[in-house]
Amino acid sequence: MASSHLLSHHLFPSPLQTSTNRFNLPNGRVFLRPCTRFRKNPSLRIAASGSGRKQVEFVYNLEDKLNKLADEVDKEAGLSRLTLFSPCKINVFLRITGKREDGYHDLASLFHVISLGDTIKFSLSPTKTKDRLSTNVPGVPLDERNLIIKALNLYRKKTGTDNFFWIHLDKKVPTGAGLGGGSSNAATALWAANQFSGCIASEDDLQEWSAEIGSDIPFFFSHGAAYCTGRGEVVEDIPRALPPNLPMVLVKPKEECSTAEVYKRFRLEQTSSTDPSMLLKQITENGISQDVCINDLEPPAFEVLPSLKRLKKRIIAASKGDYQAVFMSGSGSTIVGVGAPDPPAFIYDEDDYKDVFVSDACFLTREENEWYKEPVSQAGVSFSEEDTTDESPYIS
Repeated sequence: MASSHLLSHHLFPSPLQTSTNRFNLPNGRVFLRPCTRFRKNPSLRIAASGSGRKQVEFVYNLEDKLNKLADEVDKEAGLSRLTLFSPCKINVFLRITGKREDGYHDLASLFHVISLGDTIKFSLSPTKTKDRLSTNVPGVPLDERNLIIKALNLYRKKTGTDNFFWIHLDKKVPTGAGLGGGSSNAATALWAANQFSGCIASEDDLQEWSAEIGSDIPFFFSHGAAYCTGRGEVVEDIPRALPPNLPMVLVKPKEECSTAEVYKRFRLEQTSSTDPSMLLKQITENGISQDVCINDLEPPAFEVLPSLKRLKKRIIAASKGDYQAVFMSGSGSTIVGVGAPDPPAFIYDEDDYKDVFVSDACFLTREENEWYKEPVSQAGVSFSEEDTTDESPYIS
């Protein structure tokens, strides 16, 4: 009768008896000996004894139970740590359409997130008095001048929450590059603060608030591809983002363009006459080409930094048709080549370009109610210390 009493107390598995060894005895009966081996999936097994009776073997899933307990603890305690990807952007085209009474310029631009980005780690501070920011590069302000800290202060002001944070910024996006790295960091900080507070604000709220501290920040609350107007804060998602399998290369020289100096040299009468809505239509219907990737800030940027104009011309000449378009992003000083992931050989071969920043990238979007995720295949990038000392992208 032993084979029919497998649920007796001495055979029922304890939490560490997660599986059993099965032995056939000479009398035809089956003996099940407990052993302490974890199984990832719970199971219920039916085994036949020599007498034809069925036996039930229970396998206790300790790992699953511990995970459930941990989830319950996290649920009660709330979020305490969060790591987020903070991607940058490029301007596929950038038209400056007028001068505003407030001193800013009206623009019309196709912004698109790309796969190059920073990583930001957030942890709740045990004290509710001050945020603490650290980073892997010199020259980035760590106080209230930094857009990350400004974003956290803004969130607390708008919501009345009192969470403060320890933040570490792992910087990969070069500064002074026209890639919106600082604006992306601010948007990521707003998103993180909202997660720690149980998402009490909507994405629309975050987007609207972010315009108070930076014109480019609202764009990052789009799905990753948007037609931006006004100062850049009027964001309209486009129905079709650019394909993520379309590669590009970013080349940024050590020299940087001062945004203020670029706009100081800007002349409205020297801009393109092309209707920006027509540029958007051509790109969404036919893709990227050299004639649609217009940047009205290129002429004044090339005055500020003549070597940047030479770099663009050399990339076009050396590419032999590898790139669908070569253009400057934002106010510079990054030159983008869309269509291939590698720069021309002269970038590696000539001493004049030994300190340039080079990275491949692709177009990136996000799902609603989720933040951007770094593509698994995205290669790490490195750049010289000189490329990390400009503070202006982080200071409004």
